[in-house]
Amino acid sequence: MLPGKIQTLSAEVVDLIAAGEVIDSLAAVVREVVENALDADANRISVAVYSDLWRVRVADNGTGMNLTDLQQAASPHSTSKICSSNDLWNITSLGFRGEALHSIAALAELEICSRLTGTFEGWRAGYNSQGEPLVVESIAIAPGTVVTVSNLFGNWQLRRQGLPSIPQQLRAIQTTIQHIALCHPHVTWQVQQNDRPWFTISPSNSAKQILPQIIKQVRVSDLQELIVKVPTPNLRSGLDDNMLAKPITSEEKPSYSENQQNISYSKNQQNLSCLETKLSEIKVLLGLPDRCHRHRPDWVRVATNGRFVRSPELEQTILAAMARTLPRDRYPICFIHLQICPSQIDWNRHPAKAEIYLHSLSYWKEKITQTIEQALRISPTNLPEALQSQRVGKLLKASEAKGGYNLNRAIEATQEDKQTQKNADIGLIELQAVAQVHNRYILAQHPTGMWLIEQHIAHERVLYEQICDRWQLVPLETPIILNYLTSIQVEQLQRIGIEVEPFGEQLWAIRNAPSLLKERSDCPDALLELSLGGDLETAQVATACRSAIRNGTALSLPEMQTLLNQWKATRNPRTCPHGRPIYLSLEESALARFFRRNWVIGKSHGIEQGDGSPLLVIG
Repeated sequence: MLPGKIQTLSAEVVDLIAAGEVIDSLAAVVREVVENALDADANRISVAVYSDLWRVRVADNGTGMNLTDLQQAASPHSTSKICSSNDLWNITSLGFRGEALHSIAALAELEICSRLTGTFEGWRAGYNSQGEPLVVESIAIAPGTVVTVSNLFGNWQLRRQGLPSIPQQLRAIQTTIQHIALCHPHVTWQVQQNDRPWFTISPSNSAKQILPQIIKQVRVSDLQELIVKVPTPNLRSGLDDNMLAKPITSEEKPSYSENQQNISYSKNQQNLSCLETKLSEIKVLLGLPDRCHRHRPDWVRVATNGRFVRSPELEQTILAAMARTLPRDRYPICFIHLQICPSQIDWNRHPAKAEIYLHSLSYWKEKITQTIEQALRISPTNLPEALQSQRVGKLLKASEAKGGYNLNRAIEATQEDKQTQKNADIGLIELQAVAQVHNRYILAQHPTGMWLIEQHIAHERVLYEQICDRWQLVPLETPIILNYLTSIQVEQLQRIGIEVEPFGEQLWAIRNAPSLLKERSDCPDALLELSLGGDLETAQVATACRSAIRNGTALSLPEMQTLLNQWKATRNPRTCPHGRPIYLSLEESALARFFRRNWVIGKSHGIEQGDGSPLLVIG
């Protein structure tokens, strides 16, 4: 008999495990068994649910188990994922406690069929309530594992009656699988209910292709995905979170050597000694605020190292980073996946590992905020149409070279053009003002088409971010007199820093005002608006809205270009502070399709797709 990988943990390690697995529903069974399949490197998982029979079957194509491991699989505190107490602080798998199958065996009828990859014989084992194998026999089975859990809580009818209804449990199963699929997009999922197809999730290289399969109203083009590598804090440094949150400047970046265990720094060594050589990843999947949002914050989600977790602090960080980008009472679609060093996480906190203790929390909150801000910007890397246009251009050049003819499609670049290209390379897409439409919209062209930008709300976004960065109240040489202010209005003005003094019966003197409003003729009206309620942020939005250029105002081309340059450099250029979309994109590819400007570059041009078929190009 081959030796097994599954071993019983020592009493020392068992005592350090804070809590065991909690099997409280069919969804919990699915979660635990599916996580075992993923730890076994499965990339195809089939789940069958028989709710009336309280039965779940999970089949995978993972590495499987030999006979020795199969006999040990349901024993208490038996696992192949950790061995010693030190492993508890370096968890790299989804499971580690070795209690899931034992807990399931105690509550249901458990059967496991498995065949180890590279062998020719499979085995089936049935277990008693103590996790001991009762029946072991050889069977014919493909490499992988099939786990069948039947009659869950069959001997605990009162407990079964206290569980949520079957429809609620089915929704929980669906949600569980969807969450896991987002964290592991390479896996194919086939789910059945009572032997009938329920839903499937096709694999992909990233979560961006998975989320539209889960939220049917969302399209791939509505999403922005960004992966950012950041240094990992070193827990051994003993520095606090505020030190870890210090941003790294270009002059302070660490220098690495291949065999170096510690980082050597050229500058600011004391502050940067908290960073390990290993980089972590922050993956952001963001619903663009001008295209999709939700009535509830049900898709503000966080995952860490392949598992969804509840993290109120990080969820609030996401909401704060996207503040004033959505309409009122709407919430973003945002999925953050932290893939970080296991030493940063204490998984030994929650029975279902749904909550974690994340070291250096302030550092990760700051990095998440920066990553979201980067994802919200408008740049060539954030516009898939720009990438496609560049790809088509390269294909045309290749076809001309192979076809023996060449066309001069471009005018000789001037020095100014070269500077323009340089600016595009640093992440700012080039927009050129062309005309003003109805004294309301700016028509601008860019490398992949043209945009219509509403001038008022674009300017409002510019002013709002300027105000947030430097909210400034300046004294008024001549006080503004307001009448008939209520005590609540006076308190509101004072709350946002405006000096208000009695000036007679039902008269009030305003001694200072926001700098943007000081020189405006409608400053008294604006101050009345600010007195009507809201916090400082609301006052800043109102000030920006009041100060922005009005629709109907004629602008010269230089004025339009200046506004475009200011707007595209804002942190959240897609929507105004009220959540309204700022621009309408008319892509060149869409215009070409409308005017039926299509042709096929075939094999005669020497260009084919991966399957050998000709490539369709719009032009």
